[in-house]
Amino acid sequence: MATRTINNLKLGIFVLAGLLLLILALYLIGKDSNFFGRNFELKARFENVQGLTAGNNIRYSGIQVGTVKRIKIINDTLIEVTMLIDEKMKSFIHKSDMVSISTDGLMGNKLLNITPAKTNAQLVADGDLLVTKKVAGTEEMMETLNRTNNNIALISDDIKKTVQRINNSNALWKILEDPALPGDLKTSMTSIRNATVNADNMVSDLKTIINDVKNGKGSLGLILTDTSIACNLNEAVVKIQKVGENASQLADELTALTQSVKKDINNGKGTVNALLKDSSIVIKLANSLSNIEQGTAAFNDNMEALRHNFLLRGYFRKQEKQKKKLLIIEMPDRNH
Repeated sequence: MATRTINNLKLGIFVLAGLLLLILALYLIGKDSNFFGRNFELKARFENVQGLTAGNNIRYSGIQVGTVKRIKIINDTLIEVTMLIDEKMKSFIHKSDMVSISTDGLMGNKLLNITPAKTNAQLVADGDLLVTKKVAGTEEMMETLNRTNNNIALISDDIKKTVQRINNSNALWKILEDPALPGDLKTSMTSIRNATVNADNMVSDLKTIINDVKNGKGSLGLILTDTSIACNLNEAVVKIQKVGENASQLADELTALTQSVKKDINNGKGTVNALLKDSSIVIKLANSLSNIEQGTAAFNDNMEALRHNFLLRGYFRKQEKQKKKLLIIEMPDRNH
């Protein structure tokens, strides 16, 4: 009886141990743990794990390579995720590769994606910390879509109001229904095209002028490029300055002369003062002019008396005949 009880107890223990091993094996298989292979650990740190839990899958370039082993909160802004990776991937994952959190499908479970970097960095070792990359999560995308939908709704309302205002605008429809509008638009476009062509021609002409100036062609080009013209201009400027200085000096001298004459007039001295203020000199000048006129008249009378004198009469007649001959000779020439 005792032996039977011991055997039943041994059988129960064996069955219980088998069940425990089966449950453990199923758990490890469910967690995608490499039960019979070797694994190594990598770490990554995130500000927000977005619902990631231990046991979630890890993929490298879309290939399943391990599972999330542990998630630990370091502080209020940093969370560390420990990854259990297949030992075979140690020769493919580099220290510069980036880890991001994504979703398995649109609404599936969270998982980690390891993205290979393009740089040639060293291969990872057990316990290395990989760089993380923030990817927009489903909630952020839904919020963005929600804001976009709200903005589209507002834009639609504005477009609807604008279309209603256009439909209710009689003036606009009159303009659009005007048969002369296409012709006017065509004429305007032709004018704009001609103005554009003229502007292009003007720009081309200006470019040609500028090139000529740069090459020393034309008057402006010679002025800007010929050093001799610059020297001549400098000499001309110097001469103009000298003329200005002489003119200024002459003006000063005239001013001094004027002031001197004015001073003499005010003081009753000088010839100008005598001519302007001395009445006796004026009378003398008048008498002198009268005597000159009388002498001139007497001289004319004497000359007339000499013309009639028998001694000089022949001389004056010869003079008159010569004058008449000259007049006769000049008259035919003028007629021709």
